[in-house]
Amino acid sequence: MRVVIVGAGMAAARLADGLTDHEVTLLGDEPHPPYNRILLSAVLEGTHAVDSLTLPMGDVDLRLDTRVVEIHRADHEVELADGSRVEYDALVLATGSVPTLPPIRGIVRVDGRLDDRVHTFRSLADCLRLDESARSARRAVVVGGGLLGLQVARALGVRGLAVEVVEGGDHLLRSQVGAEAGTILARDLERLGTAVYTGARATRLTGDGLVLDNGFTLDSDLVALTAGGRPSTALARRAGLEVRRGVVVDHLLRSSDPAIHAIGDCAQRGSQVNGFVPPAWEQATLLARHLNGEQIAYDGSRSVTRLRATGLDVAVLGDPERTAGDVVEVTNPIAGSHRKLVVRDGVIVAGTLVGDLSRIGLITQYYDRGSVLASSEPGSLLMGDRKPPPTALPDEAEICACAGVSAGRIRACASLDEVRDITRATTGCGGCATAVRELVMEGAPA
Repeated sequence: MRVVIVGAGMAAARLADGLTDHEVTLLGDEPHPPYNRILLSAVLEGTHAVDSLTLPMGDVDLRLDTRVVEIHRADHEVELADGSRVEYDALVLATGSVPTLPPIRGIVRVDGRLDDRVHTFRSLADCLRLDESARSARRAVVVGGGLLGLQVARALGVRGLAVEVVEGGDHLLRSQVGAEAGTILARDLERLGTAVYTGARATRLTGDGLVLDNGFTLDSDLVALTAGGRPSTALARRAGLEVRRGVVVDHLLRSSDPAIHAIGDCAQRGSQVNGFVPPAWEQATLLARHLNGEQIAYDGSRSVTRLRATGLDVAVLGDPERTAGDVVEVTNPIAGSHRKLVVRDGVIVAGTLVGDLSRIGLITQYYDRGSVLASSEPGSLLMGDRKPPPTALPDEAEICACAGVSAGRIRACASLDEVRDITRATTGCGGCATAVRELVMEGAPA
């Protein structure tokens, strides 16, 4: 079967790597092979080299700097910008998302380009451009206090820049966590030397700096825009596919045209549009199995999101601010920790951990498996005074979300160095380090 994948991001690479006995063509509009976007902030920080980001993708026809302009559904072909066409039996849209520019006057020049001080942060090209600017900058303002904004702010702070974060909402990470957790995060950032302005919006960029709606002007050599993105659906719309916020897909990840699928940031299942890597990888893995002939059913993702930022520990399970259930919560602002679980019928359905991730491995296992807990267990999980009972991890359990590494692959390695070299686990956000170390010790000789 001829499988054509439009987009060469992380979901596309995972799908291509999982397809067997197919003729796979991967069409990417960037000049770089598929890379790990989770680690872009690590490149900016200086802890990872660019060549360490490249993702495996199997035996594919990879075409870079290639833009798809139309889908000719009747002919089962996609048309490229140079006028050539590529035939498909199955087409997969993995077009990701595009950054949205906030309404700040002066950030776009009269020729349509961004002011030289202004940077977006969605691609490797963005990262390299920001890296170059940061070499000579002293002060930086990050617009947006979400996950990406905090990662960029910490990376620039680690490099020695004076960093300020501007967030229009009343607290940081407002799409993922509540006010208590956001307040603790702001305190942690300020302790690390980053100023935080919440409830403030940037209105214009002038020669003196970035002007806020409260009248303050922030002096800045560079401005990083991280205020969000939207699903890239223009190609699907032109093709007449059903599109709401994203490309609408069914339980087989098919669009309204059965020969066309969608995965990752551009896909919408029910009301759910995910902008994170773990759900995109889950969809890619399931679609690969489906195209390989297996029976699957996709009904939405149970996402676990980690903040990859030096000095900040945050994990979010599901949607803790909107999911119904009983809330178990422990907050210690003095120690800088906030832990919250949402439990329904004894099952953890969402959660937030800030400042203390010592129980994240066990909590994630219960969350992923839908384990029914005793009435006292949720509270015990959030208290740090007792060591949690050991839990045997199945080989298929995902340990490293950054590199998509299972417990079985880690157990097959003889040492931590071998784990890093072969699987790249622990080289991303670092949140899996403890679990990886324990799995390697399981296989060590007594």
